[in-house]
Amino acid sequence: MSRMQLKIMGALALLVALVVGATGVLAERGLRERALDSIQTSLERQTRLVVQLVETTPFDEANSLALQAIADRSAASSGARVSFIAPAGRVLADSEVPESGIAALSNHADRPEIIAAVARGVGISIRHSDTLQRKLFYYAVHVRGDESNRGIAADVTKAKGIVRLALNLDQIDAASAQLRRELIIAGLLGLLGALGLSAVLSAFSLRPIRELREVVSDVASGQLDRRLRWDTRDERGDIAASINHMSRQMRNTMEDALRGKAQLEAVLASMVEGVLVIDRDRKLILINPRGREMLSVWTEYEGRAVPEVIRSAEVDAAIQDAASRNEVVVREVEIYAEKTRMLLMHASRFPDTEPRSGTVVVFHDVTELRRVDDVRRDFIANASHELRTPLTSIGGFADTLAQGDSSPEDQAKYLDVIVRNVKRMSDIVDDLLILSRIESGSSQLELGEVDAARIAETVILDFEPRFDEAELTVKLEVKGKATCVADLGALEQILMNLVGNAARYSNPGSRVDITIEPKGAMLEVVVADTGIGIPEDDLERIFERFYRVDAARSRVLGSTGLGLSIVKHLVNAQGGKIQVTSRLNVGSAFAFTLPMPRQ
Repeated sequence: MSRMQLKIMGALALLVALVVGATGVLAERGLRERALDSIQTSLERQTRLVVQLVETTPFDEANSLALQAIADRSAASSGARVSFIAPAGRVLADSEVPESGIAALSNHADRPEIIAAVARGVGISIRHSDTLQRKLFYYAVHVRGDESNRGIAADVTKAKGIVRLALNLDQIDAASAQLRRELIIAGLLGLLGALGLSAVLSAFSLRPIRELREVVSDVASGQLDRRLRWDTRDERGDIAASINHMSRQMRNTMEDALRGKAQLEAVLASMVEGVLVIDRDRKLILINPRGREMLSVWTEYEGRAVPEVIRSAEVDAAIQDAASRNEVVVREVEIYAEKTRMLLMHASRFPDTEPRSGTVVVFHDVTELRRVDDVRRDFIANASHELRTPLTSIGGFADTLAQGDSSPEDQAKYLDVIVRNVKRMSDIVDDLLILSRIESGSSQLELGEVDAARIAETVILDFEPRFDEAELTVKLEVKGKATCVADLGALEQILMNLVGNAARYSNPGSRVDITIEPKGAMLEVVVADTGIGIPEDDLERIFERFYRVDAARSRVLGSTGLGLSIVKHLVNAQGGKIQVTSRLNVGSAFAFTLPMPRQ
């Protein structure tokens, strides 16, 4: 048994011994109880009479004067304090309070006798009156208008409320005080000593418990710096040491957890890979920012099933596969969201002794890698094809010349073919080098204010012989200021390629219109022709490398198939955009924009 328990038990034993020794107190109590029983009987009888007086008077504000008159008359005849109180606790009349002071009385709904009367029909209370500043014996009856009054023999009344009578206990208190003084004389010192000792011991014993409760509550709410300041050599000191050690351990654990969480969040946020964590019920726990971007997850996801958030049967199947076996599942999936992505996913189950556990998935965005692979394959195939044709032609005619049995006229013809094909190969290689420099960024563009109209005039002048030969009409129209921010050489090459294509793919008698016009912060340049046009199915691919609508005609006309690809890359590199509209046998219009100088 602990020392603290012994202290409390010793104090209680001493108190009990003193109480048992003071048996005289029982006599005073018996006398007081008999006197109170007599008062209660008298109040019961008088209350019945008062109830009969108010049975036809409603308990409301409108009848407060009538109730006050009844209270005054009843108090005068009974010698008791008479009060009429509404069920909600508002005092309507009181014989000890003038009519003008009724409104100032506080609500009596919380008075013990009122609470008991409302609950059981009758309420009795002995307490100090705040209104009269005296100790009174209260007897209250709940009068109801729809049933017989409980606790008294009265007829059904029309009034609803509480009738309360009270008698002053001063006389009883005086008699009790006299007896008490006589009984206390002998044991006053002992009783006071016992009371003082018990009070001190109780306070001393309960104070640590209260302090312990406060500290534990603060620690539980997160105030991990709270400590118990007990330096005693008893159980209290042991408890304080344990609680303080627990607080320090909790603080260290919490700090470690917060640091770990912050580090994990920082790592996940900085990863270029997408990360998903799924629990054993296939509900999402975590998706890092990169994963949300890859999978276009912009809604709340925690606690939701994978198919509800990620609309990909392939991803869901891979996660289920990984959750069912102890090995990494690798899949390449295609996600159709805000934009199509190719994702390489690695899914594996968490180490767990249970048959079902959570799963972690890592996504690598291989969209660009796959696109580059496709472009590289297409480029190699197209370049090989484009170079094979002139090489085959050169090789064939070179073999013929090597045989030495050709006439001088045929030899000249063969050499002319070889020269043309060599030039064609040179043009292809030159265009490939230009395109490569643009894509790699090694071609440094010197951006500055350029007069697009003047460059267009120069290009038209360069193509004038070809226009005359092809019987084409050329018109330049400048609507407003024609200055843009561009590289002079790049803009000239763009116009050369577009105007050259317009001349190359237009029939005799066609027209080529060049229009330059400011559009907001951009300068728009349109090169339109009334030539052969482009089929609608080919418009999406017109800017691809080596793509030709009419391959045979393009080769005859000397096209490398790279001009429009170069145009698009140059326009994009200067902060502009290009688009094409065309109708077969009607004509085409290539429109590109470049930034204008800031005003």
